[in-house]
Amino acid sequence: MSLVCRVIPCLDVAAGRVVKGVNFQNLRDMGDPVELAHLYFTQGADELTFLDVTATVDERSTTYDVVRRTAEEVFIPLTVGGGVRSADDVARLLAVGADKTGVNSAAIARPALLDEIADRFGAQVLVLSLDVKRSDATASGFVVTTHGGRTETTLDALAWAREAIERGAGELLVNSIDADGTKQGFDLELVALMREISSVPVIASGGAGKASDFGPAITAGADAVLAASVFHSGQLTVGDVKAAMMADGIEVRA
Repeated sequence: MSLVCRVIPCLDVAAGRVVKGVNFQNLRDMGDPVELAHLYFTQGADELTFLDVTATVDERSTTYDVVRRTAEEVFIPLTVGGGVRSADDVARLLAVGADKTGVNSAAIARPALLDEIADRFGAQVLVLSLDVKRSDATASGFVVTTHGGRTETTLDALAWAREAIERGAGELLVNSIDADGTKQGFDLELVALMREISSVPVIASGGAGKASDFGPAITAGADAVLAASVFHSGQLTVGDVKAAMMADGIEVRA
């Protein structure tokens, strides 16, 4: 586990606007991605994650212009995911300002994509984005989903994470579809299981509702915590989260 833990606001974007729902459904407008990115940068965010949540469903590319304008406003690492289907897509994202790329559905459809990205750009660029649901159909009790949580696969989440790491993924973004948007706290069991099998950093996502929710995710094994709606609504600032984490004895960047 990392010595210094990261706090990462997530910008879920559809049609050029930040959106948020519950369990990936009933998305509502939360604002302009560039304005929000700048706000979180000034609040002390360690990184930003930009996910085009309908790019795969709509079978189109991520909005490169929004990524470019966002990158011009922030000077911290920016991870971009959604609609990444090839190493050339990664090259284009890096060219407009992304530092890392998140891959989900396309890698499940063709796992060799992970090898191709890692071989060409290095593991530090490749983030495996896992949208995970609880399921009795897998040995671990967790199944991977695609298309923004809309489609269940037959993949055991832990087995797929292991394979992705072997293929070159440098980080796991683990999002609980069950907890997403509920504000009931992170799925700590899922985080702990991912920590057990992962040799790369784990980012916990899905379920944050109050400042005190973040520390337990780190204690469970996450290297970073990611949230969206609590930041977009103004309910919490990045500073609020870091203060709560420090109170729990967790080291964060000032």
